[in-house]
Amino acid sequence: MKAYIFYPGCSMESSAKAYYHSVMQVCQALDVHLKEIDDWNCCGATEYLSVDRMPAYALIARNLALAEQQANGSKTVVAPCSACYLNLAKADHYMQEDPVFGEKINQALAAGGLHYTPGTLAVRHLLDVVLNDIGLEAIRSKVTKPLIGLRVAPYVGCMLPRPDYNKRYSDPEHPTELDDLLKALGAEVIDFPLKTACCGGHMTQIGPGTAFELIRRIVAGADRYKADVIITLCPMCQLNLDAFQGQMNSYFKTNYQIPVLFFTQLMGIAFGIAPEKLGFGSEFVSAQSAMSRIGVKTPEPQPAAPAAKKPSGLPMPPPLKKGASSIATEEAKQ
Repeated sequence: MKAYIFYPGCSMESSAKAYYHSVMQVCQALDVHLKEIDDWNCCGATEYLSVDRMPAYALIARNLALAEQQANGSKTVVAPCSACYLNLAKADHYMQEDPVFGEKINQALAAGGLHYTPGTLAVRHLLDVVLNDIGLEAIRSKVTKPLIGLRVAPYVGCMLPRPDYNKRYSDPEHPTELDDLLKALGAEVIDFPLKTACCGGHMTQIGPGTAFELIRRIVAGADRYKADVIITLCPMCQLNLDAFQGQMNSYFKTNYQIPVLFFTQLMGIAFGIAPEKLGFGSEFVSAQSAMSRIGVKTPEPQPAAPAAKKPSGLPMPPPLKKGASSIATEEAKQ
């Protein structure tokens, strides 16, 4: 059994539950144990780093300090979310690169009885661990239902391969690691030029028109290459391309219907795990038609119940009914 320290990140408890469930199922199949960091906190996502750098990195480094404290022999922190991975990796890197900055971070951590020695832990994305610690041969040996006949667009997003401090990826603009994994599962992988294009991040809340154009480029590119599904490895990317696809269609008067799934969900299907255990049915754009191409029946997505109003935080967009206009659509008409 391979054991790692696990930093799940906030999305795994909300919008990316399908990712969490499929990660747990796949890791069990691969005999990988993920020990969740006790009392972890949000990595701050993206905005906080632009507001005040020092407390933002202190917030991130608190997770590293807790991981170091709870490591119990393990030296690797695994993050399945690209934003979380990038923030944790940058915090560790900047503390090593600038000892004065690192000391300030540790002064802040000391208020909570914590300390982090930069360089003590390796921060790695789940994809990196699956490919380089488990390996493609071991993954192929677990495949009982090859994904033959399924055309997939490998979408890595902009945060995983750059900056690549430890040179883990083949190319910052056109990495092939996700392609290699999907091919090992038997899928037909299209040559996807937009695999590292930005999904828009939180621009859906700040400037919907800009966000929808970024989403449109990726979805339209996958459609142009006749992909059945877009496969990603980041909760933010999956959320934008899936949950906002309906509003993007309304904005541009298009009708794209491309499901957006996590790479671990396809791994689970190839390993013969039931779709219900992998989070299928929680997507906004149904994966039923795409998965039926390989003889897999998945649940029909259920309309989400209205979320309770919160004083802050990013809202989840409701499914857009046919003929309905989004706020951004009305904005574009003005």
